[in-house]
Amino acid sequence: MSRIFCLVGKSGAGKDTLYAAVTARYGDRLTPIVPCTTRPRRAGERNGENYFFVTEQELRGLEERGQVIEKRVYQTVNGPWTYFTRRFSLLEGRDYIVITTLEGARSFIRAFGADTVRTVYLTLPDGQRLRRCLDREDAQPAPNYAELCRRYLADERDFSPEALASLPNLHPLDTSSTLPDALRQWEEIFNGK
Repeated sequence: MSRIFCLVGKSGAGKDTLYAAVTARYGDRLTPIVPCTTRPRRAGERNGENYFFVTEQELRGLEERGQVIEKRVYQTVNGPWTYFTRRFSLLEGRDYIVITTLEGARSFIRAFGADTVRTVYLTLPDGQRLRRCLDREDAQPAPNYAELCRRYLADERDFSPEALASLPNLHPLDTSSTLPDALRQWEEIFNGK
């Protein structure tokens, strides 16, 4: 049976870093699900690798054809940014991985069933997470600290204990130590230990 591993966590928790390490190590056993977004591309992001960067018009066409599994719209300081996942079919014997939100994980559960979806919740102490976010924003050609603050505060609401408790197959993964330690935790989840 195929499984879908949904990586979720607050901004700066290490989702992109763990995703890159896991897909590099398990590329023969995991198929990446690349989400789509209407937001501008960040420095270093590649179309089709981090996201598929699309226009609002392209998104509307996909929705009209019933090709969107889940969609989230964020009212950012730069206007609305939409993130979504295009519909796809599971290949027998393949496992999948995606970076998403708690609501995105719920949508995957509705589309594919609770037995198929494993939600991996990356955790990190708030101070360490905020420093990571600031470092990432500092590296951008035009840092957007107002958006960083909006995301930080939104994460506090979105990842409430009640919201986390509502998900079946939730697996916490602590990213406060080293990447090898995070990979060890991932292997335990992936191998069902």
